[in-house]
Amino acid sequence: MKKTVLIALISFIGFAQNNPNPGYWQQHVDYKMDVKMDVKNYQYKGTQELVYTNNSADTLRKVYYHLYPNAFQPGSAMDIRLQTISDPDKRMVKKFKVSDKEVTESRIKTLKPDEIGYLNISNLKQDGKVVSTKVVGTILEVTLVDAILPKSKTTFSLTFEGQVPLQVRRSGRNSEEGVALSMTQWYPKMAEYDFEGWHADPYIGREFHGVWGDFDVKLTIDKDYTVGGTGYLQNKNEIGHGYQDKGVEVKYPRKTKELTWHFVAPNVHDFTWAADKDYIHDMLIGENNVELHFLYKDNKEYNENWKKMQPKTAELLAFYNKNVGPYPYKQYSVIQGGDGGMEYGMCTLITGNRSFGSLVGVTAHEFAHSWFQFVLASNESKHEWMDEGFTSFISDLAMNEIMPPKEKEDNVFESAYKNYIYLANSGKEQPLSTHADRYDYNMSYSIGAYSKGEVFLAQLGYIIGTENLMKTLKRYYYDYKLTHPTPNDIKRSAERVSGANLDWYLVDWTQTTNTIDYAIQNVESATDGVQRTGVTLERKGRMPMPLDILVVYKDGSNETFYIPNTLMRFEKENPYTDIKRTVLAAWDWAYPTYTFEIPKSKSAIKAIVIDPSGLMADVNRDDNVYENK
Repeated sequence: MKKTVLIALISFIGFAQNNPNPGYWQQHVDYKMDVKMDVKNYQYKGTQELVYTNNSADTLRKVYYHLYPNAFQPGSAMDIRLQTISDPDKRMVKKFKVSDKEVTESRIKTLKPDEIGYLNISNLKQDGKVVSTKVVGTILEVTLVDAILPKSKTTFSLTFEGQVPLQVRRSGRNSEEGVALSMTQWYPKMAEYDFEGWHADPYIGREFHGVWGDFDVKLTIDKDYTVGGTGYLQNKNEIGHGYQDKGVEVKYPRKTKELTWHFVAPNVHDFTWAADKDYIHDMLIGENNVELHFLYKDNKEYNENWKKMQPKTAELLAFYNKNVGPYPYKQYSVIQGGDGGMEYGMCTLITGNRSFGSLVGVTAHEFAHSWFQFVLASNESKHEWMDEGFTSFISDLAMNEIMPPKEKEDNVFESAYKNYIYLANSGKEQPLSTHADRYDYNMSYSIGAYSKGEVFLAQLGYIIGTENLMKTLKRYYYDYKLTHPTPNDIKRSAERVSGANLDWYLVDWTQTTNTIDYAIQNVESATDGVQRTGVTLERKGRMPMPLDILVVYKDGSNETFYIPNTLMRFEKENPYTDIKRTVLAAWDWAYPTYTFEIPKSKSAIKAIVIDPSGLMADVNRDDNVYENK
């Protein structure tokens, strides 16, 4: 057994599937691919053998493959979506003026035959028998010769040929920064089948959902190209390009025009690579002996930023290991390519012509996806907020730690809260249960997935306490790593850690557009001569919450009052340990108002504040403060 494969297998000992849900199962795939890339015409040919294991209790009579490159053709669903949505992705359109009027045009619409993407399949067989197939856009429908019985395996073999499109979105050739090949979502990929059935979604441009499996990929390409991506390089001392062992001199045979790169990737659900003639390849060793690879274009203006970013990536690895859980693989590559930043198995593709801060920031976000999408592989198409939101949450914490601002922020999530509140008040919000492809506006998707998803966790810290929140993340990771968790699983992790009932929170926050809106309705002194003040609060929004109330007295002292939410059956620890707290009776959601007493006269009170932390996403905070002027 080769040393690299042994290391890869050892890294997964004690890190196997451990989903605690009774009866949980997931399918498994083993890919073997042999691919040859022609760098002159950007076309590639390959063979694929796929061993499919049906771990379900169902008999399967059809399977489906994703043919992602077919999206990059005029008239495709992705093209039409660009032409019909009111706020198309700016990276995927071009703008020009016609009679002083600005016109937006889909970049896919104008692709020429030698610029489009395609993936053609031939000779598809199941256990040596030819099957019936039908291509519908980016999906290949396969009617099986023999049904795949529960707990059984079958082997598919096929030949494929593809063309790399001009770089429009994520995958493609000749990006704006001059990267030759960004090979993402490039091969015939088996669709996921789980407890909900098949997930054979057409590719519109959003996220994806994949089957866990092992990849063995051989890639033949012009010898002048440096390649990076998913997996462990098996023949590094034959390839060179900065991958070889120290002190090993790589000598190519005199007539060699091409090299074959051999990668093995255990237990991933995607395989990505990128290649360019001018890549600089750097490498450093991070925590737990993880190899951190950096591949970027030789550009004097930005090379220094890439060098400075590398030790910060090692700091990010250590931060995520500590606060979420150990990264299970032994390599991660940060690669210049694509059209922004996008996560893949053991790697990310990012645009690289950036300032140092921006380069660290995009790396922090995409690297965090390795925990929340490539180890905790929730279905991004259906629950995009779980991946994007949780990634944004932990990467904001990480950036605050490794790249602290000049002025320390009281709330590192403030930007996410502002974005969400803007969306909630815009009239364009849709529930987070909306399929990622079916939002009416890209803005609604982006703010919902990233910001409202981030607020889900930050606000959960307000509800159950910050310590319980961070324990929840670790419990969630430990319980559901290398599986496909659902929204209920993060809720149950939080309930197991805290003891709170949280179904109301998951439902209101993710399945509705109910808002949080509390107000201080009235403050008045007692009329019986006793020194006390009555405070009446009003719940204006549909979503109930527990409340922290801060009272500031004119003598400089402070006091807090905590009003539990009846639905939670829970009382959180005092977040302000140096301030006296009084726990009041719980507020039932059916009551629109709530009155409590402060045991001092109104004249002694300087101010009353609902949620002094700012971690409750009240959509109108103007009426959350009472000032006794």
